[in-house]
Amino acid sequence: MARIVAVEHLTLDGVFQAPARADEDTRNGFEHGGWGNPGSDAKMQEVIGRTMAGGWSLLAGRTTYEDLHEGWVVRQPASPMTRALTGAHKYVASHDAGYELRWENSMLLAGDAGQTVRKLKQGHDKALVMFGSGKLLRALMRHGLVDELVLMVHPLVLGEGLRLFEAGQARSTLKLSSQVTTATGVAILSYTFDIKETAA
Repeated sequence: MARIVAVEHLTLDGVFQAPARADEDTRNGFEHGGWGNPGSDAKMQEVIGRTMAGGWSLLAGRTTYEDLHEGWVVRQPASPMTRALTGAHKYVASHDAGYELRWENSMLLAGDAGQTVRKLKQGHDKALVMFGSGKLLRALMRHGLVDELVLMVHPLVLGEGLRLFEAGQARSTLKLSSQVTTATGVAILSYTFDIKETAA
């Protein structure tokens, strides 16, 4: 059975919206896109690299899937990260059964995410790595399907923006499995879930 590992950039006040680019996600008039760039550090890449070691597949919601394609394939086609993402199997959760995938090695998971991802997880033999995909991640946490959160907490308070943990999120107990602090002050915290408590 595959493990689901979510890698998320957060501010101290829990915002995860648009850490990479000014135009990444401007929903609700968000004007602080790219806030994560000043905290970029080689240790982040090391942690992400370890997450992908030993074989991995990408699990994403439709919005994040499209943004990753735009951010890497369209804008940075020669990047090693582009090659890694293109070569990986990509599973895209969407309620739209007619959604057309534009990236090679992509498969649509249409319908209820809890059901489709549970089936994928049971039959998959590689780690399923998530970036962003907040709506999907929250749904999977409600179903007790997420095994690990890797939170890159930046020393920044924005005061506005979409937050990863919204009001109404089910109570979860997590265990700190590792912690690293970068030279830029970002705390990289890895947590594993107590699946018994979070399972639906």
